[in-house]
This record gives sequence, C-alpha cells and structure tokens, in this order.
Amino acid sequence: MMIVVQNVGPSSPARIKRQWVTRIRWGVLFGLMVLIYGSHAPLITLTKVDGQVPFYPSSCVVMIELAKLLISLATLVLTGGAAALHALPPLDLVAPYAVPAILYALNNNLVVLMQAYMDPSSYQVLSNLKIASTALLYCLCLGKRLRPVQWIAVGLLMAAGVCHTYSSLDLADPAGAEAEEGPRLHITAWGLFLVLVYCSVSGLAAVYTERVLKSQKLPLSLQNLYLYVFGVAINGLSCFSFAASEKSFLEGYSGVVWVIIAGQAANGLLMSVVLKHGSGITRLFVISCSMLVNALLSWAILGLQLTLFYLLPVSMIGLAAYLYYR
Repeated sequence: MMIVVQNVGPSSPARIKRQWVTRIRWGVLFGLMVLIYGSHAPLITLTKVDGQVPFYPSSCVVMIELAKLLISLATLVLTGGAAALHALPPLDLVAPYAVPAILYALNNNLVVLMQAYMDPSSYQVLSNLKIASTALLYCLCLGKRLRPVQWIAVGLLMAAGVCHTYSSLDLADPAGAEAEEGPRLHITAWGLFLVLVYCSVSGLAAVYTERVLKSQKLPLSLQNLYLYVFGVAINGLSCFSFAASEKSFLEGYSGVVWVIIAGQAANGLLMSVVLKHGSGITRLFVISCSMLVNALLSWAILGLQLTLFYLLPVSMIGLAAYLYYR
C-alpha cells in the first residue's frame, strides 16, 4: 500500500501564497515611493513664480518633519502603543536617533554650500557617487557582503544616474555663448572635496538609520517618533537661526506646496519601512527609478523633451535590478 505524503514544505501552496502577497506589498510600496520621489522636482517647478520658489525652503523641511512626527504619534496611539509615552525613555535609547537628523541637516547645508564651487549640472552628475558610497558603507557598517554581480548592478545604477543627468544637460554652444558668464560646466578642487563629503554623509545617514532601526526591537512607529522629534528640533533650530527676514514661515504656501509636504512625509515614513524590514540598497533602486519617473512627469506636465538617449538609463536600471535581485 502506497502512502501519499502531502507537500507542506517550502513549496506548499500556503507558503507560495504568502510569498506572492509579500511581493505584491513590496511592489506597491516600491511603486508609491518611486512615484513620490519622481514627482518632487516637477511639483517644485509648478510652485515657481517668475522662476523663483515663493516659499522659504527650510520651513517646508520643518513642516515635512512635523507631519512625519504627527503621523508617527497617531499611528503609535492607534496601534495601542501609547503606554510607551507615559514615562521618559532612557537617554541611551533615544540618543542614537539624533545622529540621522544631524547628518541629514548637515547634508542639506552642504547642498547649498556646494553651489558656490560648482555649477548645478556638475553637482547632479557627481552626486551619483552617493550610490557607491552607500553600498560600500552598507557592507562595512552592517557586515553585509555583496556578490560580484551585485557590485556590477550597483555600478550600473551609478552609471545610469550619470547618463540620465548627462542626457538632460544643455551642452550646446550657440553663437555668442562665449560672451556669457564663464563656462557652463565648472568645479573647483574644494567643490570636489565637498561632493565627496556630501556623498559619504548621505550614505552614512542611510546606513546608520538602517542599523538603528534594525538593532532595537521597538515598534517602528515609536522609532519614527524618536527620529522625527530630533528632525523637527534640529531643522527647526536651523530654520529659525538662518531665516530670511523678507519671508515669513508659511509665506508663499499654495495647494501644490501642501501636496509636496504630504508626499515627502509619506515617503519618509515608507522609507523607514524599507530600512527596517528591507535593505538600504532597495533605497538606491527607488532613487534611481525615480529619476526616470521625474523625466516622464516633466515631459507630461512641463512639456520637456525626451530623446532616445533616455532609453539607455532605463535599460541600465532594468539590467541592474535583474542582476542584483536574481
């Protein structure tokens, strides 16, 4: 008599179903993040009046951090975690969450400082080095190892970013261009140094945040609460310390600005899910794919022209994803 044993192992229908549900959830999460990231620059462009942003950018950063803080607090209360707020947490528990806020605030100021030592196009091209710095710090700080083919995928992501930026540059030299203010592309040695610092700090901030979120067995909403308390405090202090006297805090805010704030707040919270339960490398794919969405939205909303060269970074990012996750 033959005994038939049902398959309840790794390939059982229930397990396969759970795997597909997980993949769909991550796919939806990834798609939302790419869409929000990619729509940021076109939305900023829509807010401009006579070519200028009508609001104080630092106040927008503070409002984004405040929105993330309030959403994290509401989520914590609704999920029954309000008991954690009845007593002050130990200093050694919350102090690590101040580091990402300091690093991100430093990077925001570096972006402004670098503009004095290079043109914006050079910054856009060289800032893709943060892909390599993040991957390197991901291995060094978290003890992860990437296979050679995965390093190739990271290299393709960085090359795709450079190609996409290059394809959007206006390198034409029309008659009389030489009479304009100096060369269109320029960078100083100090500017190159600042770019390297910026890329290193960017990678360190992402990797450190991932390490903190994964090392502490706390609800993610509580961890986000700690993160954004420091985010509001540090960015608020920076905003009010260097506030431009000619603009009030909420001056120039429109409906589009509030959409930007809501979108960036949602993206920050979604990114914490990725860093808590996924990988910082996934963040790099989100950023790379968002460049392509940015170009498509700029074409659809702002009427910017796309060329066949656009297909090159698209292909490179697709190949990078295949190589990394196969």
